[in-house]
Amino acid sequence: MRKYMQEFIQKIEKDLENKKDYSGKELSDLLEKIKFFQHERLIHLLVTFFFALLTLIFMVLGMVSYLFLIPFAILIVFLIFYVIHYFYLENSVQYLYKLYDELKVKIPKTVVKKKKEK
Repeated sequence: MRKYMQEFIQKIEKDLENKKDYSGKELSDLLEKIKFFQHERLIHLLVTFFFALLTLIFMVLGMVSYLFLIPFAILIVFLIFYVIHYFYLENSVQYLYKLYDELKVKIPKTVVKKKKEK
């Protein structure tokens, strides 16, 4: 997902730098991708919360028996990587919002008005 998102962002940035004429299609395509990435971000947030909850449960159980500290150690490593990945998704989606705003400014006003009327 990281590579896919980086390639998509680079494509949009390149289009914003090079292209002069824009239609509503670019705007709607970007908006559609943003929705997909938002969904991905939501799923990763839920998984991150799940791993955090499991990590806390095994930490508490580790106080009862030292055997539970093994899964706790494994889960804490996974949790760290999930948090890093989630922050990447969050920051990338927010950057896509900025690219959307830039693209919206470059599109002629008539195209944007027609989009809002639909």
